[in-house]
Amino acid sequence: MAGDEDLRQRARKIAEKKAKFTTHLVVYIAVNVFLIALWWVTEGPGAFPWFVIPLFGWGIGLAAHGIGVYRGESYVEEQAEREYRRLKEKEGR
Repeated sequence: MAGDEDLRQRARKIAEKKAKFTTHLVVYIAVNVFLIALWWVTEGPGAFPWFVIPLFGWGIGLAAHGIGVYRGESYVEEQAEREYRRLKEKEGR
């Protein structure tokens, strides 16, 4: 069982990861709004919307970052517990 200090350190690490993701999200939104505005001013609605290329490419990275932050640790713990039970069952305990 984890001690109070260990839990505080884990909580801080999780909070830092969430803060970094939030910063990543804000920068993503700001840069992409700028790119869309740049496209609108220079070429407009009749032209190819080239801003979608970085929007989707970076969006994939942002989604992976979010999944890692909000699902990553619990997923690893679930898989470790499942593997532990499998190994224990295999050994006949």
